[in-house]
Amino acid sequence: MIRRQRLAAGVCALLATLTAGIAFPAGAVADETDQAAAPKVELVLDVSGSMRARDIDGGSRMAAAKQAFNEVLDATPEEVQLGIRTLGANYRGNDRKTGCKDTAQLYPVGPLNRTEAKTAVATLAPTGWTPIGPALLKAATDLDGGDGTRRIVLISDGEDTCQPLDPCEVAREIAAKGIGLTIDTLGLVPDAKTRDQLSCIADATGGTYTDVRHKEELSDKVGQLVDRAADPVVTPVATQGATQCSSAPALKSGLYTDREEFGQQRWYKVDVNPGQELRASVSVADDRAVNPDYGVLLRAVTAHGREIVRGEAAGNGRTDMISTGLRYPKPESDDDTASAETVCLQVTNSFSAAAGVKTTPGLPLELTVDVVDGPDKVSDVASFGLGRGWWLLGALVLTGFVAGLLWGWVSRWRVAVWRTN
Repeated sequence: MIRRQRLAAGVCALLATLTAGIAFPAGAVADETDQAAAPKVELVLDVSGSMRARDIDGGSRMAAAKQAFNEVLDATPEEVQLGIRTLGANYRGNDRKTGCKDTAQLYPVGPLNRTEAKTAVATLAPTGWTPIGPALLKAATDLDGGDGTRRIVLISDGEDTCQPLDPCEVAREIAAKGIGLTIDTLGLVPDAKTRDQLSCIADATGGTYTDVRHKEELSDKVGQLVDRAADPVVTPVATQGATQCSSAPALKSGLYTDREEFGQQRWYKVDVNPGQELRASVSVADDRAVNPDYGVLLRAVTAHGREIVRGEAAGNGRTDMISTGLRYPKPESDDDTASAETVCLQVTNSFSAAAGVKTTPGLPLELTVDVVDGPDKVSDVASFGLGRGWWLLGALVLTGFVAGLLWGWVSRWRVAVWRTN
């Protein structure tokens, strides 16, 4: 986890340094840590000709974007280094080759001067092409260096017009570099193709995609994403699952990454004490072309092979990632000497590679493990997922039975009266 430290001068700096357990001079640590851990965000704005469309609360898409940027710039946390890059803002001609190079940094990533940034945004006018792929490559370079959080927030109203440089492939390449850069995307009044492309870009780097149709939505969402960059980051730990539980790596609470071959099983172990609850989730990404109809299965199994609980999910080729999870509360024990239970986690996928696609290396896998204090009444939680719903189910069954008896009696009485008359 990357921790950001804000140390004041003099005695406050010394106290903060001692509290964090850092044995370096206070002044040096303050400078070096702030620089290394400063979160960086670059807003990448589509300024292509289609941004003239007037379909967001009666105004143009460009006007909505400018308003959102001004509000976000006012609210950006001081510790966040923010930059702005445009695509399609400068070239008005019809030459595709030139138009696909039209991306420029409007405001450099660094400490924010709100007045200068707002002035730069005010000069923008919808102009040219939509080179999303080239803009993402440049934005990744703009954010290069340092250990802090790095996010690209892409705002666009249309598909990339510079194929064959597929922006989704560009995002996958950025993710494959392992530099911890996340791309979030927002679609302004998008059509289906735009939505699919922007969703693919976000999924490739673990980001989010959001449809936007109103000015307030745009301002709120961009602000949330900028604020999120200032949150502490959990760095995944690389691990290697085994082919059977007995030789599986023992994991503690945390976030782990691995790779899993097509159709392969991976095993991991977690110790759960009486009174604790295991919560686990797994995501498997299809970072290459795969056949449709696939799934992922996560099982919690005892050391003797008995299944405790499972989570499963299925897909049909319309997503780049599939996830599932489970939870297992271990009851309290009256025996004070009771030891921890070893729970084996099995991850299985049913992906298959499309024709001509390499099957190695395996598919990226991300496993989250969290062992927390269990609920007060474990038996309620573990009752086949019904919890206290057993009482409701029993009441419904009893009510149905009594209602059936009453209805049968009333029906027979009515028949008897009809026959008498």
